[in-house]
Amino acid sequence: MRVAIVGAAGTIGKSITEEALRRGHAVTAVVRHPEKLEAFRDKVSIVKASAVDPDSITEAVKGSDAVISAYGPRFGEEEELLETARVLLEAVRRSGVKRLLIVGGAGSLITDSGEALMDTPEFPAEIKSLAMAHADAYGIYQESDVDWTYLSPAAIIEPGRRTGQFRIGTDRLVVDETGSSHISVEDYAVAMLDELDDPQFTRARFTVGY
Repeated sequence: MRVAIVGAAGTIGKSITEEALRRGHAVTAVVRHPEKLEAFRDKVSIVKASAVDPDSITEAVKGSDAVISAYGPRFGEEEELLETARVLLEAVRRSGVKRLLIVGGAGSLITDSGEALMDTPEFPAEIKSLAMAHADAYGIYQESDVDWTYLSPAAIIEPGRRTGQFRIGTDRLVVDETGSSHISVEDYAVAMLDELDDPQFTRARFTVGY
């Protein structure tokens, strides 16, 4: 399958790229700074484009079977998530790409208390604006006519091991027996590629955790 990965130079984007290559997909890495992907130069096609420029993104993803957006805004520029959502949807429509998969946020997932994770007392105040922007961007995808899938991570996502073993949820935060919610970046990438290869959540959100 031909897959365009927007934001392939980030931590999650690189892991998704590695997982896609592991499965034999042909990858186009769409990034602002191609020099950050020197290690992948012989393995993927690298295209320079801006996630807030519809013309450059449309051209970059043209000919792909699917687009995976791993775009993450710089600190203080969280509102770019909304513009990126609109640009990606426009680019997918204009280019004729059939599917859009999005690396989303966890903040709008519902906890056992019935509150959104970002509204719980323990949620870090310094990232609440980012969580709110993710939630607003999710709303933009929900209202679109594109074949989209939105993957929210666990409350904590960080580099770790690729086990291929995790639990799947929809709108409720996945927690373990101790009440902790976490997933490795590597297993998050596995879940994303599983969905790409065998769609189960068309025009829907899902989440993963241990």
